[in-house]
Amino acid sequence: MTVVSAYIGIYYNVVICIAFYYFFSSMTPVLPWAYCSNPWNTPDCAGVLDASNATNGSRPPALPGNLSHALNHTLQRTSPSEEYWRLYVLKLSDDIGNFGEVRLPLLGCLGVSWVVVFLCLIRGVKSSGKVVYFTATFPYVVLTILFIRGVTLEGAFTGIMYYLTPQWDKILEAKVWGDAASQIFYSLGCAWGGLITMASYSKFHNNCYRDSVIISITNCATSVYAGFVIFSILGFMANHLGVDVSRVADHGPGLAFVAYPEALTLLPVSPLWSLLFFFMLILLGLGTQFCLLETLVTAIVDEVGNEWILQKKTYVTLGVAVAGFLLGIPLTSQAGIYWLLLMDNYAASFSLVVISCIMCVSIIYIYGHHNYFQDIQMMLGFPPPLFFQICWRFVSPAIIFFILIFTVIQYQPITYNHYQYPGWAVAIGFLMALSSVICIPLYALYQLCRTDGDTLLQRLKNATKPSRDWGPALLEHRTGRYARTIPPSPEDGLEVQPLHPDKAQIPTVGSNGSSRLQDSRI
Repeated sequence: MTVVSAYIGIYYNVVICIAFYYFFSSMTPVLPWAYCSNPWNTPDCAGVLDASNATNGSRPPALPGNLSHALNHTLQRTSPSEEYWRLYVLKLSDDIGNFGEVRLPLLGCLGVSWVVVFLCLIRGVKSSGKVVYFTATFPYVVLTILFIRGVTLEGAFTGIMYYLTPQWDKILEAKVWGDAASQIFYSLGCAWGGLITMASYSKFHNNCYRDSVIISITNCATSVYAGFVIFSILGFMANHLGVDVSRVADHGPGLAFVAYPEALTLLPVSPLWSLLFFFMLILLGLGTQFCLLETLVTAIVDEVGNEWILQKKTYVTLGVAVAGFLLGIPLTSQAGIYWLLLMDNYAASFSLVVISCIMCVSIIYIYGHHNYFQDIQMMLGFPPPLFFQICWRFVSPAIIFFILIFTVIQYQPITYNHYQYPGWAVAIGFLMALSSVICIPLYALYQLCRTDGDTLLQRLKNATKPSRDWGPALLEHRTGRYARTIPPSPEDGLEVQPLHPDKAQIPTVGSNGSSRLQDSRI
């Protein structure tokens, strides 16, 4: 999970830095991607506003003459927002191996992004917890403003109906289910390590069952709500062009930095709406980045666990931030977007499904569902509901396993627009995906070799049992089957070994969506 969080943290802040760049670029009377009259534009550029200006802003029901010709050209046009993205912001090279120059404006924005993240995490969860109150709530204000503006536009209903109408022929495609799983993994943070990290700061008897239900429902509801905001604007744009919504809809970077910014140019006072939109993207990205960086820092501090590193956690945070900035520099080059998408598609997609599948099997079938349910009851005061027990034991592992199998069967090499990634780049992508997953069997073999036992089978049995001091970190919470029958000896080290000062003030428990127990030092 730490390796996955490291990969995501490197490229995710590059996405934030591009949002910063667009945010600063929106501070002009006219958005720079509104027209085709800029030095970077090509003869193929055909802007929506350019076509409208050709007829003094009028668009009659029938589209005769020059406007009809302009809009017909628009169907195969290169939009000014696309050329701004490709030729000015990225100065995109022709191949993933052709790095070209580092885009200094993006490099500067990357530095700003990492400085903001570091300052917000400089005191760990004490500082980030306060910042998140703003980064997690203010986007709802922006979403509501954009929603009200969007639904009042002509053609918004068409866009919303396109958003709500299922395409039943896509149901049998494994890629659709794989993308859906990736979306949920991303939005909920499953298999990233962030859930375990943040839950380790909770009180031992915290009602994580209630929290998990609220967060899951709120998360999915927010995604649906954001869909209305996006497609109401895209419906307006499609109506303005006289084309189907599917012709203007896009995904990935194309939606956030090409399609939606172009739609914003059609609104009155478009720089204001652009500022609001990219400010919202920045806040959403920072909330995720806080969790990613805190996961890496906590993993390092907890694993080392000595007094020096507990007191110097700020320096660990600074070191991780500097390393993330340096590793992100290649992603600000002219080939940076190719590498960003490669990392997104391989390092943090396929591996998440594998890790979560192994996690379900290891907890439920190796550690044992009875032990797991008893642990949850000890912390919550009541056993997990039957629905969750059935999902954890049967439904979730089966769904994840089938998604994994069908994703492999229907695998297609990555592309970006019309660019086909070379074989060596795809091989690097698979190596990145493997680099996180391989940690699991490697550590299992390491643990198997150092476990006592006369035979391999005996070693395997001993290696899959909890350690002798497994249980709640604090003695006051060791009840039931964890209750000690003999007084603890100083060698056990169970009384005063907090994970680090932030957790020393709170009775600690780890959580993976529901709950996790800790020994004296994890």
